[in-house]
Amino acid sequence: MASLSMIDVGKVNSAKLETSPYEYIVVSDFIRQEWKDKLIETYPKVKAAGSFPLSTVSCSSEFTRLIDELNSDDFRQAVEKKFSLDLKGKPTMFTVRGKCRLKDGQVHTDSETKIITVLLYMNPTWENQAGGRLRVLGSDNIEDIKTEISPNVGTLLIFKRSDRSYHGHLPFEGVRKVIQMNWVTDQKVVDKEQNRHRWSAIFKIFSKY
Repeated sequence: MASLSMIDVGKVNSAKLETSPYEYIVVSDFIRQEWKDKLIETYPKVKAAGSFPLSTVSCSSEFTRLIDELNSDDFRQAVEKKFSLDLKGKPTMFTVRGKCRLKDGQVHTDSETKIITVLLYMNPTWENQAGGRLRVLGSDNIEDIKTEISPNVGTLLIFKRSDRSYHGHLPFEGVRKVIQMNWVTDQKVVDKEQNRHRWSAIFKIFSKY
């Protein structure tokens, strides 16, 4: 198992690119079956709700390897080909979530500084949960559903940010693990966002939020 890639980039290559209401793909079992349990077990211990930069959490060697594979040329090139983009030299930014608040999941499009958003879900199962399932939306109406995605381990959503890239989910409170990766316009964006998330993370931990 140690020599086998954790992720299956071939599934990105073979995924259908949806173009309405915006460009996105959904991939199941992007994390290879042999690695799912181990990565769930070694997912960073996130102590509060919200997004946390990797620098603010303790990452196991297995989780670090997963991030390295997401940051690889192979994955970037697959995304470039799928979305007809040139991402070479564009910085990447990672955050993790482990807990969800009822106010989370409000409909939004992501900031203009983000080029591509990657969401990789890390939850063992998501049965009998009405909330927390990400919705690809046709407008800023949470009920204007084009696709609804259960955040099971290994489920991958990639979308090209635009003024139409509305997404969100119904309220949910509890454990909801997801890795977010973005290719962004320049390094200043990464520095600003990481600092913002870092201070926010410190505040949440000390306030027991």
